[in-house]
Amino acid sequence: MSKKIFLLIPVLFTILLADRGLIPFNPGVSIFEPNQRAMIAWNGSEEILLLSTDLHSSDSTMVLEVLPLPSEPAVKKGDLETFKRAIKLINSRISILGKGVRFDSEDKIPPPAEVTFHEKIGAHDISVVHLLTAQNFVDWVKDYLKSLGFDREVISDAHRDLIESYIAKNFAWFVFDIVTTGKEEKTLEPIQYRFKTNKLFYPLKIASLGSGNTTVELLILTPRLLSRFSGIPINRIILAHEPIIITRDDLKTIDEDMFDLLKEFNEMKLRIWKIEGRLNSFDNDIIAD
Repeated sequence: MSKKIFLLIPVLFTILLADRGLIPFNPGVSIFEPNQRAMIAWNGSEEILLLSTDLHSSDSTMVLEVLPLPSEPAVKKGDLETFKRAIKLINSRISILGKGVRFDSEDKIPPPAEVTFHEKIGAHDISVVHLLTAQNFVDWVKDYLKSLGFDREVISDAHRDLIESYIAKNFAWFVFDIVTTGKEEKTLEPIQYRFKTNKLFYPLKIASLGSGNTTVELLILTPRLLSRFSGIPINRIILAHEPIIITRDDLKTIDEDMFDLLKEFNEMKLRIWKIEGRLNSFDNDIIAD
């Protein structure tokens, strides 16, 4: 790793600077997401995705975040300390110019979808929706949001096309997360999603309707290094530091659920991936094995 790349890595931990699938209920309001923290643990067949965002807006509004997933997730409140413990462990194993790294009824036509989970977790109003048939799915989503009390039309034709592009790729599960934001920036409770997948997955294309440049940084924890990238090409991913080896005992100090996911492995690889570019350049997701 070159000295120049190391010098570009700040000390503080922030993860993702992006407008990732955020739809304001008030179309005249601008949404700002200066930090979105993400950590991914994958064991070859199942993934834990831990997300936390900092949000504020030009005026008070409710915001819908859309998260497409390859299978049904188990959803629970996460622990913000998980990020800090993982970074602390990385920093204890590497030395970069004396500084640490940063991680900025029967006759009725069946409905096109069903809600399998709906719960309020802190500031989040989360629904897990299972696609049953692609026909009229987005219209069903709009009606569902109205049933929750949100009458404003928030899903544009562009967002419809984007959601339908995931459906065309056989995505059958979507998470809809509604939060309220205002001018004052606040850190939202982290949410953990655990789901089956035969490839490590992180959605990027869902953010492609945004404008401007962004930097994505992800903590990646897997039993081995990954070599096959069928989504975003590998040459767009920068390795922020040399991967460190952590043990089961190390992982137990970071996060109990991730330990449970990977407990059969004696050692694992932990590293930070960094992706930069314009949001509209994210024409695919991170898919790797």
